Amino acid sequence: MSKPTFYITTPIYYPSGRFHIGTAYTTVASDAMARYKRARGFDVRFLTGMDEHGQKIQEKAMEAGKDPQLYVDEIADAAKKLWEMMDITNDDFIRTTEKRHEEIVEKIFSIFMENGDIYKGNYEGLYCTPCEAYFTPTQLVDGKCPDCGREVKVVKEESYFFNMQKYAPRLMEYYNENPDFILPESRKNEMVNNFIKPGLQDLSVSRTTFDWGVKVPDDPKHVIYVWVDALSNYITSLGYGSDNEELFNKYWPADVHVVGKDIVRFHTIYWPIFLMALGLPLPKKIFAHGFIMMKDGKMSKSKGNVVYPEMLIERYGLDAVRYFLLRELPFGQDGVFSPESFVERVNFDLANDLGNLLNRTVSMINKYFDGVIPTYKGQVTEFDQTLEEFVNTTVTKVEENFEEMQFSAVLSDIWSLVARTNKYIDETAPWVLAKEEANTDKLASVMLHLVESLRQIAIMIEPFMPRTTPQIFAQLGIHQQDVMNWNSLKQFNKLSEGTKVVSKGTPIFPRLEVEVEVEYIKEQMSKSVATNTEKAVETKNEQPKEEKALIGIEDFTKVEIKIGQIKECKQHPKADRLLVSQIDLGTEVRQIVSGIAEHYKPEQLVGRKVLVVTNLKPVKLRGELSEGMVLAASNDGLLTLPTIMDELPNGSLVK
Repeated sequence: MSKPTFYITTPIYYPSGRFHIGTAYTTVASDAMARYKRARGFDVRFLTGMDEHGQKIQEKAMEAGKDPQLYVDEIADAAKKLWEMMDITNDDFIRTTEKRHEEIVEKIFSIFMENGDIYKGNYEGLYCTPCEAYFTPTQLVDGKCPDCGREVKVVKEESYFFNMQKYAPRLMEYYNENPDFILPESRKNEMVNNFIKPGLQDLSVSRTTFDWGVKVPDDPKHVIYVWVDALSNYITSLGYGSDNEELFNKYWPADVHVVGKDIVRFHTIYWPIFLMALGLPLPKKIFAHGFIMMKDGKMSKSKGNVVYPEMLIERYGLDAVRYFLLRELPFGQDGVFSPESFVERVNFDLANDLGNLLNRTVSMINKYFDGVIPTYKGQVTEFDQTLEEFVNTTVTKVEENFEEMQFSAVLSDIWSLVARTNKYIDETAPWVLAKEEANTDKLASVMLHLVESLRQIAIMIEPFMPRTTPQIFAQLGIHQQDVMNWNSLKQFNKLSEGTKVVSKGTPIFPRLEVEVEVEYIKEQMSKSVATNTEKAVETKNEQPKEEKALIGIEDFTKVEIKIGQIKECKQHPKADRLLVSQIDLGTEVRQIVSGIAEHYKPEQLVGRKVLVVTNLKPVKLRGELSEGMVLAASNDGLLTLPTIMDELPNGSLVK
């Protein structure tokens, strides 16, 4: 019997720079849902990816002095590494610059043309380059883009238009017949009142002012505009329109598109209409979540208040970050990130509540039963039945809230069970029971109930905290697959007789020193604030910037740059961000310390050729001698070592 299918997607992210925890939030939420559905026996397809075309990307690449394809390739590699670091279980990573996507986008555009849904005209409108969107004057907020708050400009050019008005009544009918199509409901009300009722405008679907994108068939001076291109990824990734539509026939329509509230319009108006024009079923649900806010407003690179997930993960562990993101922020609403709230969640929820429950349980079983989990003898104490009923009720509530994608509520339900189990210890007072042999059965029942409660907690938190669940099972000595899956949640006492816990438990979430860790997070955030503040000042300053002092050729010739090859590379023993490399310069091997550990692993660099400044004075960096400097390029948080042809011998002088 085949499994029921479940197709979930994130937005395909725009590669304008390094991904922050706002992007991670969307992806982790989708991953949690995908993991839950797999645990419930579904055949899951989970898609994420990158939207790599458009004017803004072309401009960003030019600013960085790079070919647009190279620019997006580097960010795509960084994104894949981040999702791997965050244990994201996506089945595909679609890129709009891939041939499999571009070819089908051309076909889709041609279908629209053949069906009379697209016509050619001239467009003049208010355009926001960062958002790749046009707005009417009434949609602006204080004369600026309603989505990002930036300046808009008047754009006039020849364009192809999609006849949106033709499909507006049909879309409204679909909304009415499918009340859960857009969630939360407030998002649907925004679309109806702000865009459909005032009269849906025809959509410009091509541009001529840039060329980084998919060309319009038979009219290559036009580039297919971002939303026809980008939104089609949800079906091109499944092979729609290709020679093999097996995945498309199996998984479409999508069960849920997870998007941020800033791109609701494109997913709930444009995308359904495009699908109607193609004669395809519409996705079953579009869930628009809120933003991660900071105390000074929305998190954004332009404000300089960005938190990057790598920093949090490296210091506090992946599961602490995943837990915080999905517990602190009610899905669908905005939520606030602060260093204080993050540290408090780790200390109170993870270390005190869950971690302490596991430690106490393992310790007591070792103390009272030589580490062997006792056999179940029924509901012996007066509190056993209450705990068992609480567990069953929790499982039901967790499943209901999961189906509604209320992740914060799911975790709240689970932590209510954690609290109830801790209370059960206080109610039964095992340290008192242990004093009299007559209470052995009661004491055994308490230990068994604690283990069973922890087993069920471990199963339910796995979609959120995939690395914590195995640790709990390992400390409890549980290795039976039939008691580690979702179907075993409402089964009781299925553990093998003689199951033995570890001899000494290890805290799975050590307590943090609040002041130290809050200060650390603020310090990391301040680095991005300082960088972006400098940029903002330069942008707002109406006076001409003071130009950097120019140097003469005689100054430049003082710098000696040679080609070297990294023979050995290791992490600096005293600094997380530094790598220590042994570099072959042809006639000698030098040790050079470089601050590139956040961007490259030592094993990635061995054998690589690099540019080295060889006539710098030797210095010691955190105790390690550095005899030169490796050159690298950086932009918007990304750092890259220049590519050197292998044919050039080590020691070659760069002139």
